[in-house]
Amino acid sequence: MYHILREHIEKIIPLNDDEFAFVQQHFTISQYKKHQFLFKEGDAVTYTYFVISGLLKLIHTDDNAKEHIAAFAMEDWWESDFQAFYTKTSATMSLQCLEDTQVFCLTLEGYRELCTGLQKMESFFLEKSTGGHISSQRRILSFLTSSAKERYEQLLKRYPSLYQRVPKTQLAAYLGVSRETLSRLWSSS
Repeated sequence: MYHILREHIEKIIPLNDDEFAFVQQHFTISQYKKHQFLFKEGDAVTYTYFVISGLLKLIHTDDNAKEHIAAFAMEDWWESDFQAFYTKTSATMSLQCLEDTQVFCLTLEGYRELCTGLQKMESFFLEKSTGGHISSQRRILSFLTSSAKERYEQLLKRYPSLYQRVPKTQLAAYLGVSRETLSRLWSSS
């Protein structure tokens, strides 16, 4: 399994065997079943997760019990409630499996040790964080400036495999449209 983590990291930075041995000791592997939560709103968020296999959704439930999907995470993606993870506060979102899922888990202490103990890993995490910020800004701008049809087409273009893996009701929630609107968009494309 750890070869998957090494390949992922080495897309950005090279590691020799000793460096990877140092990296590897900071990660654990966990498995979750479909529908299981890695954490729920109000929980402490102990880990940031790198998806080995499976599919997750990051959700926030509002005061009216409406579920808002902030993100999906599939293989080769990182996910957590980053605010809660980095500030050691309670989660404002929940992370749930849409499929049986296997993840690498990294604690905040492990993250800090990796960054201070191996400069390359600090560069790796900076690159990953920057990519995440760019994706978040794209998503915000999409909601501010794009129609439902445009958001649907952008998602289809960027992540075509999600359409085979995610129920339409959840894709609709992610896009901020009704299930009926998504069906109309789906049939017109």
